[in-house]
Amino acid sequence: MSTYRFAKSSDLPALLAFFAKENRVLVPVVKQAVKPSVVFAPWKEGMDFTLDKPTVPAKEAVLPPSETLVTYEKTRNPDEPDKFLLHLDDTPEATPTVVFGCRACDARGYATLDRPFLNGLYKDPYYAARRNSLTVVTLTCNSGCNTCFCHWVGGGPSSPEGSDILMTELGDGYVLQAVTEKGKAVLEASPLADGQDREKEVMETRKAAWATLSKKPDLSLAPDRVLARFTDTDFWKKETERCLSCGACTYFCPSCYCFNITDEGSGMGKPGRRIRSWDNCMSSLFTREASGHNPRAAKAERMRQRVTHKFATYPENWGAFSCMGCGRCISNCPARIDIRQIVLDAVALGEKE
Repeated sequence: MSTYRFAKSSDLPALLAFFAKENRVLVPVVKQAVKPSVVFAPWKEGMDFTLDKPTVPAKEAVLPPSETLVTYEKTRNPDEPDKFLLHLDDTPEATPTVVFGCRACDARGYATLDRPFLNGLYKDPYYAARRNSLTVVTLTCNSGCNTCFCHWVGGGPSSPEGSDILMTELGDGYVLQAVTEKGKAVLEASPLADGQDREKEVMETRKAAWATLSKKPDLSLAPDRVLARFTDTDFWKKETERCLSCGACTYFCPSCYCFNITDEGSGMGKPGRRIRSWDNCMSSLFTREASGHNPRAAKAERMRQRVTHKFATYPENWGAFSCMGCGRCISNCPARIDIRQIVLDAVALGEKE
């Protein structure tokens, strides 16, 4: 039997304070600008927050935009002056963190990142340390929107994948349901009232949310059909005509994980460091080699790589799409390129052939 707890809206600050006793707590907050956005920020007592859908996912909780992998310092050996000592520190930085108020598509992004970073040929110790220190409290969606297509790619408004706790909004508050042992331990230790008697209401609310979604197409053939278009240059040129190569689609994505490695150092006796930073596969610089040659110089080739990875090669390697269907790449694209249409076009063209 799942563990359920109930919280009124007025109880949420106290719940965040409970989390903050031993964790950094990331919550959605409104960032005012020409176009207001909802971003994750560390919570502090008395801080305003929102439970609107975040504009930007909390991917930084496991994969920071920039992180130091190794610090190093080269010094002369005092016992043997003609030799040198190299001091390295590659200790992973992992602050216990609670992500509060993300959506199911965001939580599934963590599960998607887990596969290559934790289950690949080499386990990434930096990612692993942060992932093991993470607790995910997901707010289920009570309705879909016109750019959401999570149900196309194996998710849904209340998908538990990647979450520790699912939180569902009812008329008078929120019901929190543990979906992992970590989530169960957190809820049982929390100050919230028991919510077991609201289970039926929760399930009805989630079922109603599924009913708001548009009819999903059959994407079972998408991996083969998208991969079949790989050498079809005309197809990708047509699909990418409006692309500005700005990279918004990748930076707003919960599951993109391209990165760059940079070394910074200033010589003998001075410390240096190796940095991992987010990169963008839609940028012309991403694949440019030291020789100056670029195997993906055209934007059509870069879009091909991105879409093929999400809908063909990642499924081939891991058995699932690496697109979460959150729709952020659609809503934040200045040219309104729709990844759904690219995939459907590839499927339809394969059907004709």
